[in-house]
Parts: sequence; structure tokens; C-alpha cells
Amino acid sequence: MSGTSLALLTDLYQLTMAYGYWRLGRADDEAVFHLFFRRPPFRGGYAIAGGLAAAIDYLTQLRFAADDLAYLATLTGNDDAPLFSAEFLEYLGGLRFRCDVDAVPEGTATFAHEPLLRVRGSILQCQLVETPLLNLLNFSTLIATKAARVCTAAEGEPVLEFGLRRGQGIDGALSAARAAYLGGCAATSNVLAGKRYGIPVRGTHAHSWVMSFADEREAFAAYAEALPNNCVFLVDTYETIEGVRRAIAVGEQLRARGHELAGVRLDSGDLARLSQAARAMLDAAGFPNAAVVASNDLDEHEIAALRRGGAKISVWGVGTRLVTAYDQPALGGVYKLAAIRRGADAAWEYRVKLSEDPIKVSNPGIQQVRRFVGADGCFAGDVIYEETLGRGGAVHRLDAPDQSFVPEGDGEDLLVPVLRGGSQVYTPPPLVESRARTIDQLQRIGAGVRQLQAPEAYAVGLDERLQGLKDRVIAAARGGA
Repeated sequence: MSGTSLALLTDLYQLTMAYGYWRLGRADDEAVFHLFFRRPPFRGGYAIAGGLAAAIDYLTQLRFAADDLAYLATLTGNDDAPLFSAEFLEYLGGLRFRCDVDAVPEGTATFAHEPLLRVRGSILQCQLVETPLLNLLNFSTLIATKAARVCTAAEGEPVLEFGLRRGQGIDGALSAARAAYLGGCAATSNVLAGKRYGIPVRGTHAHSWVMSFADEREAFAAYAEALPNNCVFLVDTYETIEGVRRAIAVGEQLRARGHELAGVRLDSGDLARLSQAARAMLDAAGFPNAAVVASNDLDEHEIAALRRGGAKISVWGVGTRLVTAYDQPALGGVYKLAAIRRGADAAWEYRVKLSEDPIKVSNPGIQQVRRFVGADGCFAGDVIYEETLGRGGAVHRLDAPDQSFVPEGDGEDLLVPVLRGGSQVYTPPPLVESRARTIDQLQRIGAGVRQLQAPEAYAVGLDERLQGLKDRVIAAARGGA
């Protein structure tokens, strides 16, 4: 985004912990961390993985520039002495990311407690990248999921992302536009996002265009003169039904010149009633292919309600509530240490984070997720297992610990190698292909899991060997606490 070093895009405590590992001679201890979320966002049944492409760029370009180190040298502790030694800053200056990273491809449907990403390598380096990885994956996954829900509510009708003016700053708006397209949106109004990510761009005109002319019909006619093949008229500047009539009149003039009226846009009022009236008027006037576009603070719930109410809207413009994830502003993804060892020949020591809240108790080990597919092509369940232990038999459901299931078939592992020793071994597919993956994945998780309210629980569980390891590590941690 900035064109400069992003090495300081982190929390201070990541650097102080890195300094501590370095001072204690533990910088090269091998560690395994997993990034995951505990609950799907929006009280939904799933999340769509996003942000991996940006994470790869960040990790492969990670460098502490001279001005980064100069700034860190100015930081002081409570004793007013330099927070970091000159030797440590020199060490950071030569640091290059050398860890292994495995991740779920963008556009994959994911579920609670499943690793979206796994980092294995030097504990110092694993620790340093926690905050930026959470920043990059949390937001993109959140917005891609919101977009998927909005597109689900639209039931196949195109959704346009219109949120730039309400986005959370420049990068927030760009990241949101990309994630919204990943989640299924058909286009964006954000021209820079279109250029940068190859997203189709769409737009009409604003009320100010209409207000700059003596009357509405003159405004529409002038727009038709300037852009005769791109006329979607915003008809609610004054009186909506009259606006539709004027749009039709200019549409007839367009047709006489060999062009077609593309549609009308509604941005206020009773969208169900007004869209019905606009559709009837357009059809009666011989414009059955002209779209009725609607905007005005829409989200998945508003769209679903409008459809239930018989709205005749064929294109949905969704802005504020999409790019800001209006009803849940953060995913809540976390990054937890799961295993550590001192030396390649040493035994792994497994770790869990304990809590009185069962959902916050983490899973130990080097984790992988295997997805099973039913005979109908739909996903039948996911199993989180420990790679060094291998697969067992029964799987203990995370949402119902007293229940278990035995998946059929071999399944497919979701985490794929992305970096090995810091070198990139995975090329993210074009964004349009990841978007297609999202659409396919949503169909395969089933309608019950996709539904907007009170979704069915998708079957996710711990392999019995991992469950046994977790029980032992928890008992040992509580005994030694």
C-alpha cells in the first residue's frame, strides 16, 4: 500500500518479545502457531477465507529498513534507557523471513477453530508476524464473508460494492473492495480497486448531476448525450415515479438513436413499492431489459426482506453495511502457539491456552484440516488432526463434545504449502478464480449452513488422536499451573 517498509506494522509487544527471545538465546527455538477464529461472524454458519495474497506479499517482502531501525533506536523504557540494544537492532536489520507457512486458499469456506494459516519456524520470526497476519486475514475474511451473505440474499442477482466513501480509510476501502469481490460481488465503484485488482467497475450518476440542471428531464437527456450506452438514471432526486417517466421518455429518444436505456436507480423511499412500480412502467413502455437498480443502506437482511416483499429489483448496490461489516466490525481471529522445541532433534512440547470459557481453550500440535465430500458433491464434514500423529478413527464434534462421527472416504487437506524456508512455493490464483471458488464452496456447504439466521451447524471435529493429545496437555497444564 505505502510503497515503503511495513516491518513496523506490528504491536510493540511483538518486538519486545522478540528482543526477549534474542537476549535469552531462544530466537531459533522452533515453534508452530495457528491463526483461526472461534465463532463465524454475523451469527452465521461459516466464513470465507481471505487475505492470503496480501499476507504472502507481506511475508516475502519483510525487511527492517534503515529508517525503521533508526526509529526503534529512539524508543525508551520506563528507565529512560534505550528499549532495544544496538546489537539487536543490527540483528533485525539482517532479518529475512525464513519460516514455513501453510494456509487455506482464498475463497474457501471455513469454520470455527480450523486453522486458516499455520506458521512454523523460528519462534522470534513466528512471533513478529502475528499482528500483521491477523490484520491482513481478519478483515478480508470478515468482508468476504459479509459479501457472501449479501450475495446469498440476492439469490443470484448481481451485487455491486458501492462503499468507497464510507470505507475505513484508503486501505480499508481498497481491501474491502477486493474482499467483497472475492465474496461474490459482481463489481465495485472503486476505480483504484478496479485498476489494482482487476475488478469490474460500475457506476451511474449522483443527485448533484440532476440538481445541476434546470430540470430532471434535461439532466437525463444531457447524460444520454454524453454516455448514450451507459444510461442508468437516478430517478429519486425529486419525485420518484415522475423520475421514472422522465427516464423512459429519454430512453425512447435513446432508442431512436440506436441505443438502449440500461436502467433506473432507486436510492430512497419504499424500495419494494417503488421497484414494483418502476418495473411495471418500464415493461409497459417496452423496456423489459432495463434494470431496476437499488441502493440505500442495504445489507443481507434488508435484501432478503425486500425480496420477501415482492421487490422487483434486479441489481443491488451495497455500500456502508458491506465495507464496514456494519453489524460486526471485527472477525476476532486469534494466533496461538501450539508446539515448541529446542533443536530439530528434540521432541515437540505441545501447548494449549486454557480458559474457563471452553471456546477459548486452544488446540495443541501441528494441525491440518481434512474435508470430506459426500456422494452428492456437498461437504460432509471437516476433521482437524495432528500431522505427526496421523489420522485416527472417530472424530469428536466441537459443537457437541459428547457426539462423534466417522467420516467416509479419504477427503482433502485444506492447508496447502505457501512458503518453505521463507521462499514462496504457492502462487495465488487470479482473483476472479478465487471468487469462483467462493461461489462453488457456498453451494457445497449446503443451504442450511448458508441460511442467514439460525444456520445449521456444519460438522467439524477433532480427530480422536488429537483429542487425546489435547486432554493430556490440558491435564498437564492444569497440574503445572
